[in-house]
Amino acid sequence: MSSTLLEVTRASHEEVERLERLIVKDLQNEPANNKDRLFQSHRVRNMIENIISTTEKLVEIYEDKDNARKDEIAALGGQTATGTNVFSAFYDRLKEIREYHRRHPAARVVVDANEDYEGMLKEEPVIEFTGEEAFGKYLDMHELYNQFNNLKFEKPIEYSTYLDIFSQPHNIPRKVKFTRQYREYMENLLEYLVYFFQRTEPLQDLDRILSKVTAEFEEQWENGMVQGWEKNAQENGHVPADHTVIDLDFYSTVEELKEVGPEKLKEALAALGLKSGGTIQQRAERLFLTKHTPLEKLDKKHFVKGSHASELNGGAMNSKVVVNSKEIALMETKMNKLCDLLDETIVRTKENVVKKQALTYDEMEAEREEEETQADTESDDEEQQIYNPLKLPMGWDGKPIPYWLYKLHGLGQEFKCEICGNYSYWGRRAFERHFKEWRHQHGMRCLGIPNTKNFNEITSIEEAQELWKRIQARQGVNKWRPDLEEEYEDKEGNIYNKKTYTDLQRQGLI
Repeated sequence: MSSTLLEVTRASHEEVERLERLIVKDLQNEPANNKDRLFQSHRVRNMIENIISTTEKLVEIYEDKDNARKDEIAALGGQTATGTNVFSAFYDRLKEIREYHRRHPAARVVVDANEDYEGMLKEEPVIEFTGEEAFGKYLDMHELYNQFNNLKFEKPIEYSTYLDIFSQPHNIPRKVKFTRQYREYMENLLEYLVYFFQRTEPLQDLDRILSKVTAEFEEQWENGMVQGWEKNAQENGHVPADHTVIDLDFYSTVEELKEVGPEKLKEALAALGLKSGGTIQQRAERLFLTKHTPLEKLDKKHFVKGSHASELNGGAMNSKVVVNSKEIALMETKMNKLCDLLDETIVRTKENVVKKQALTYDEMEAEREEEETQADTESDDEEQQIYNPLKLPMGWDGKPIPYWLYKLHGLGQEFKCEICGNYSYWGRRAFERHFKEWRHQHGMRCLGIPNTKNFNEITSIEEAQELWKRIQARQGVNKWRPDLEEEYEDKEGNIYNKKTYTDLQRQGLI
């Protein structure tokens, strides 16, 4: 009975054992492609999670904090409040079983549940991938690329270049790393890489990997060995100048500092805990004071009221910057580890992007040649002839379709069908579709052959006729012939077919 604690324990052990066998059986099958590999990995992952949850329930049962298991075992031995009575315990248990089946008359004993468990091997788990990711084959980092370009570098970079440098945060200037935009970018980048890794490598223990990375990072941080965050002025208790977003070493006067703009001045002042109000002149003067004067020596009137900087004269600000630096450095370290694990995927993504860009460049080159040709041609007609040197098919707008679309659908490949009167079909898609169209159906009717799936991919009249003859012959062999195959038995037990039996009976021999 599933209502008893011991039965729950037995069923849980059985479920764990079945799941373990299913995992072994599933892993013995070699996946045919990447999609099947992902399905297999996620199935195994789900079964492992079921084993873990079931095992946790078993541990809780065996700990027996409420003594329920102990009492149930004692009850099986006939130990009750009034003493030991085995027969009384047996009949009480029998009464409980009968009562259960009376309340649940449809209940039945499951002899073999293997079929239910075997169905798990055919499941296709739902895995969310974008079209750009191609079922885990490539990375889709366009949103992160746009966010990276908003970090206010000197000039935007191309997507292919971003794929080369996004895994190298140590090359990013320190003044950029202390901005709010960079922190948000790193959080989103790390979140995406973790999510992508979990979808493509579900059997990897990512928590253990990142825990090991964190432990190694703590040791390297103490020794100042983290790449891009080596020990600097922080050792002397000073906040580095570039954490203010603006590197004051590049500015010698307040007038030069005003050129960065009011918003960036406000952001730099807020990072230091200084007042960020006033005109652009006042903001620049207030920030310029920090170039030669440490924060702890500045007058409290320059700080925001109630801020840690005004209370501790900059001491807390130094500690806050160090903490922020450590958090950003840890995110960068985790991101580098994930990039190492996804190295092959990143390489494939770069190759795919370069391939797409090459197709785009071909289209641009074709358009440029078209424009030059049209500019050299002097014509008074309003409608000029469309220049189509590659002889591409026309689209719905009356213009040649893009070259990448022409290559994608294989429109340069010609298929001829003799049954359709040697009609030509361009592209594999049009060729496969024409077997259900009126032209091919009419040709098959003229040949007296049914247009079934057996004749797909056959375009020769001779091949179609030969196949039809073989089908007819096969149907003739399998046809039921009662005079030869129907059996009769005489009084002595001899077996005859219908024709022989009828002849012997007519002759009076039977």
